[in-house]
Amino acid sequence: MQLKGSRVLLTGGVGFIGSHVADALAAAGVRELVIADDLSLGREANFAGARRVLPALVFHRLDLSDDAASAAALEGQDFDFCFHLAVIPLPASLVEPKKVVDRNVRMTTTVCELARAGRIRRLVHFSSSEVYGTARAVPMTEEHPLEAETPYAASKVGADSAVLSYHRTFGIDAVVLRPFNNFGPRQNDKSYAGIIPIVITRAMANQSITIFGDGAQTRDFVFVEDTARAALGLAERDGVAGKVFNVGSGRETSVNDLVRLILGVMQRTDLPVEHGPERPGDVRRHCAGIERAARELDFAPRVGLRDGMERTVAWYLGTR
Repeated sequence: MQLKGSRVLLTGGVGFIGSHVADALAAAGVRELVIADDLSLGREANFAGARRVLPALVFHRLDLSDDAASAAALEGQDFDFCFHLAVIPLPASLVEPKKVVDRNVRMTTTVCELARAGRIRRLVHFSSSEVYGTARAVPMTEEHPLEAETPYAASKVGADSAVLSYHRTFGIDAVVLRPFNNFGPRQNDKSYAGIIPIVITRAMANQSITIFGDGAQTRDFVFVEDTARAALGLAERDGVAGKVFNVGSGRETSVNDLVRLILGVMQRTDLPVEHGPERPGDVRRHCAGIERAARELDFAPRVGLRDGMERTVAWYLGTR
């Protein structure tokens, strides 16, 4: 299985992580790249770099949970690889839980059905560390219990289970990539934004920073380019079908320390930091166990938190 010269379907390729996967695929020399995305979180400018390398790149504005629309857009097309990142994000599930669960599972079974019909040779499905819930022990390996604490996390458990069941029942070549908290350029700073773009944009606007809860909750932050690199490595690796792979830094950082780092990089430590109520379903502790990825994929993160944060801040400053 080689990406060079291949035909690839990338769902969610306009979003934050997906657009970096698009860049990596273009650099890897894929022959054709088809992106499907409903533009709910990203914008077409996010894959401008990939399009410069691949002028024939095809974009479908598409809700993959719509069976009829998906069938029409992808009719007659077969793919060597599918990288499945299309997703409705966690904050949306606190407002419209049923819609998020339904759509996330339906979008995943859409690509599973393409694989079952022989139209996708290998499916790389993007999961989320949220499926684990709060860490019972760290580091959190792939054997950690799945204890979803939000409807979003439950939808990802369901989607992961669907992919693995299609592998076991129908023999599709599928693998699950489970990234921890990604950060980097292009992360959405509008609706349903994450903490890093929120802090950066508020600091740029000279506004105070609010941390939900006491800020002692931890996350494992991994630079988005490292995740994209792991995904491409997984696509080309033999013997991984039916397996789950964590991708993270292997280090935990508290939200308090994260905010201090961002404000330090921006030289805005003068801004007041306040604490608000805890978010519903907020996990308390996360730290990735990445031994399997290190052993089977030769994966190790290349970009540290501070270096990655400096690059991230520079990108946001440069787009304003």
